[in-house]
Amino acid sequence: MSENPKKALIFCYGTLKQGFANHSLMQDLISHNDADFIGPYVTNSQLPLVVGPYGVPFLLNLPGSSRHRVRGELYSVSDSGLRRLDELEGITLGHYERLPVRLTEIDGATEVVEAEAYYGHRSFAEEMWRKCGEEGYDAYTEELGMNYVRRDLRPKDRSLRDQIALFCSSD
Repeated sequence: MSENPKKALIFCYGTLKQGFANHSLMQDLISHNDADFIGPYVTNSQLPLVVGPYGVPFLLNLPGSSRHRVRGELYSVSDSGLRRLDELEGITLGHYERLPVRLTEIDGATEVVEAEAYYGHRSFAEEMWRKCGEEGYDAYTEELGMNYVRRDLRPKDRSLRDQIALFCSSD
């Protein structure tokens, strides 16, 4: 058993989901008893899910802006697992911020679960939503995931924040 109890519920809607580019991190956390898969869930609120530079998915904390409730996976994660997720998600770099989200099981159960999700940072959320034509998705799909560029394959001369700024300001 991990030294850190599993206590945080984390909603994964993008590349951390099963079958996607960064799921290997979740598998590693699970294998080290730092995470458990709980099941498929959907957001209670309609939230924008968009795809930005390098095919990176961003859930935006703009409730009611989208017509979609977003589908994803719920995990229970230890403190040490959270540190690894925060690092991947660039919390200290202003890529994402971990904030509360209310969820319901996809199978129709009515119980509301309080969890956290990695939202695109508030400093660019509204701008990115406008740039995406205020059109989002209800799920990050295999088709969308085909455009994802892994970090090690991205240009080294620009940070993701630089790319987000370029993405939001381009015509």
